[in-house]
Amino acid sequence: MPSGSTGKALGNQTLLALHSAAQTAVTCLCPIFLHADIDECTTGRHTCAADQICHNTWGSYTCQCKPGFQKSGDQCVDRDECLSRYCMHRCVNTEGSYYCLCNVGYQLARNNQSCVDVNECEMENRCEHRCYNLMGSFLCQCDQGYKLASDSMSCEGRCEQSGGDRGRFTVTYINECEAGHECREDETCWNYYGGYRCYPRNPCEEPYVRTGENRCTCTSTNACRGLPPSIVYKYMSIPSDRSVPADTLSGPREHIVDLEMITHNSVMNYRSSSLLRLTIVVGPYPF
Repeated sequence: MPSGSTGKALGNQTLLALHSAAQTAVTCLCPIFLHADIDECTTGRHTCAADQICHNTWGSYTCQCKPGFQKSGDQCVDRDECLSRYCMHRCVNTEGSYYCLCNVGYQLARNNQSCVDVNECEMENRCEHRCYNLMGSFLCQCDQGYKLASDSMSCEGRCEQSGGDRGRFTVTYINECEAGHECREDETCWNYYGGYRCYPRNPCEEPYVRTGENRCTCTSTNACRGLPPSIVYKYMSIPSDRSVPADTLSGPREHIVDLEMITHNSVMNYRSSSLLRLTIVVGPYPF
């Protein structure tokens, strides 16, 4: 091939290479267009109801209910939180929320769900003489020589009683625990209307140990499984023929009543209990 032809061919190849490079450069400079998300919640292009909250998503949106409500089809209806048993005693459902109430003799704890006993003897002692706090209630007792009035809180004298034509007589009470008794050293003397009784100074039985006055605590986790962690012993005396809400107590007789308070919260998976063992001594006389 002549040299002139060779140079011409090389020139043509060079032009083709430059033309191809120019096409490539032009192609790379073309802009790339991306689709931008449209926020239907802020632009108002949604169909959420007035009582719903719009949440934007990529390419779409969702309608959610406000706290305390739940979806029922396309509508938001009130969610009854009381069905979940958040409250220990009573639950009152409200529109979008709820609140807890406690039975008489209890008050709400700080978590506004659990109920704790109210010590009426400390907060508002309405007893004229002596007050005994019970779980959810209280009990009044009068000093010797007095009896409870019809309101179960006031005390009225009964030492002197009318004897009809025979005139009047006086009833004298003797406190055997002060005047003299036969209780052992490891026992304590408890005086009641018309007598006295001896009770152990340490009432704790296995697996409980004494941790305070009249208080027994179980310190073994395995041995105390299913048992109250603590027991408090209390004693009280009442005269015979005392009217109580369910019956009339006649003496002499001794009643032992266990009052257990159980605190249970299914939401926090918490459960505890305490036991008050109350010994009631009914005297032999109605005064």
